[in-house]
Amino acid sequence: MGRTILGMLVGVVVAIAVIAAVETLGHRFWPPPAGLDPTDPANEAAFAAFIAGMPFAAKLLVLVAWVLGTFIGALAAAKLARHQTAAALLVALVVLSGVVGMIMKVPHPTWLSVAGLLLPIPVALLAVRLVHRRTTLPRVP
Repeated sequence: MGRTILGMLVGVVVAIAVIAAVETLGHRFWPPPAGLDPTDPANEAAFAAFIAGMPFAAKLLVLVAWVLGTFIGALAAAKLARHQTAAALLVALVVLSGVVGMIMKVPHPTWLSVAGLLLPIPVALLAVRLVHRRTTLPRVP
């Protein structure tokens, strides 16, 4: 049980770090307007306008951040945990909760919202499959 909880914690931290790193990279290419604080409710309209005006590539990078963060976080969780699927799915659920929060706070394009809601669980299960497959393959002498 301890290894599974550790795997979940590490996986969530890794997922958040990867998402933050990829989104930071995106901000280097497509910086938000100076003074825009997305955490300030008074700036919600300005933040929504910023999201709406982002080029397609910038929006795609947001999706890449969510998917890559889920995958690497779930991979880390599954490698550490005894209950690999549970640990990886918890990572996906944490990412999903962040996606839902962002969608509710700021309108996103429909394709980005749908993909952000549909992809984390299959990506986490793929990570589990890769870890499980690697740990169950017979060793060649």
